[in-house]
Amino acid sequence: MTTIIQLIYAIIIGAIQGISEWLPISSKTQIIVSSTYLFKLTFQQAYTFGLFMEIGTLTAAVIYFRKDLAKLVQVLLGSKDEMKRKLFFYVLAVTVITGLIAAPLYLIADSITGIAVGIPMLLIGFVLIGDAALIRYSKKKLEKGETLRKLKDLTFKDYLLIGITQGISALPGISRSGITTSAMLLLNIEPDEAFRLSFIAGIFAAAGAFGLTLIASKSNVAASIAGIGLTGLAIAIITSTVISLFLIDFLIKVAGKQKITYLTLALGIIAITSGLLYLVLGL
Repeated sequence: MTTIIQLIYAIIIGAIQGISEWLPISSKTQIIVSSTYLFKLTFQQAYTFGLFMEIGTLTAAVIYFRKDLAKLVQVLLGSKDEMKRKLFFYVLAVTVITGLIAAPLYLIADSITGIAVGIPMLLIGFVLIGDAALIRYSKKKLEKGETLRKLKDLTFKDYLLIGITQGISALPGISRSGITTSAMLLLNIEPDEAFRLSFIAGIFAAAGAFGLTLIASKSNVAASIAGIGLTGLAIAIITSTVISLFLIDFLIKVAGKQKITYLTLALGIIAITSGLLYLVLGL
């Protein structure tokens, strides 16, 4: 039977998932720490639970990007529109490459703890600080009349790099949105376009992670659900979905403004601090 405390914990877990999935901090790591503490799950169970919880953020992304997803369906139905086909092949290539990288990493992730989690978080933090400088530089280029790249300018080499970086994010401590957005900024893609393309690609990565979790870790899924309860799980998923909808919209809008520089810089500092805590405390 789900208690009031469990329901409160479920809301907290849902909020953590809904916030951390879209910010350049690892949602898996945040869920691992919080669910281990709140629901006394083992590391393996918490890692599996973190992937399972992506159903909430996945739902939010499907709702928010429903028009883009409709374009993919139209291509499957025979649309010859150039930009729709470009988006389709971007998603297809990045998803396939992500799966080839992420699936084996997922299978070895059970042994990853402490230092192996802290170091990637440190690296992501430094990358984010570099991203802040990149975004600022990109804004200056736009002010000078120079153009940055958009989806129409990307090639298969770009898809390959984006897919590899997204696949690596299967490991704890590595933010999917953080690493893919960073890769796109390095590829000289407009900041708002980088966030949009990262989030769209994330829909299929999350769906794959959810499916692989159900197939490969049934016992851990069952144990984590037992800890939070079916009602608690539903509340956590609904909470993460609602928060995600607001946060996706906010990030894409702010990505086109100068304030994104300061936001990314602050997140870099947070990631470095979190990584240091993991190293010091051996979480």
